[in-house]
Amino acid sequence: MSQSHFYQPNEGHGLAHNPFNAIIAPRPIGWISTKSKAGVLNIAPYSFFNALNYTPPIIGFSCVGSKKDSLINVQETGEFCWNLVSQDLVEAMNVTSKPLAPNESEFEAAGLETVESQIVNVPRVKASKVSMECKLTEVVQLKSSSGDMVNSWFIMGEVVGVHIDKSLIENGVYSTLKSAPVSRGGGQGDYYTISQENYFELLRPE
Repeated sequence: MSQSHFYQPNEGHGLAHNPFNAIIAPRPIGWISTKSKAGVLNIAPYSFFNALNYTPPIIGFSCVGSKKDSLINVQETGEFCWNLVSQDLVEAMNVTSKPLAPNESEFEAAGLETVESQIVNVPRVKASKVSMECKLTEVVQLKSSSGDMVNSWFIMGEVVGVHIDKSLIENGVYSTLKSAPVSRGGGQGDYYTISQENYFELLRPE
């Protein structure tokens, strides 16, 4: 008997819960703040998010299922910010995942204070210890291997400004551990943190 559970996604996975986003996990959270043309602030967490390039630094997040306010705002203004979700901000982050009307601000719903950015015209989360100001580079609607368009859009932005709380810098090195980042798991409410006990060093072979 095979030790492998094999399935073809287009035919169903045959499990109690889709394992795809539990396998690709944990993932950093894309807590994306934007501002509409009308000036309404928006912030929402995206679980399909990551760094994409060093020079210039580019990050990206995927808007899945429909054109959400974040995507519409970025397309209108060409700007957004990424904000670090640390352990002390998870409750506020969770509130911002609630769907609101386009004229309502998740900042207000979650009781989050804002702070102006240096370069882009989009505010950051004041309580977030790391934020990145970004300018849109590309929006790509995803498609299947057969060429059919998918109701998901990948938004990429060049990082043009980085804000780091000085408490996270030790001897000139950014401390990932002290930043206490929260990552997304695969279940409806699965999240992970990091600890010194789980740390190990592995250098690349020369």
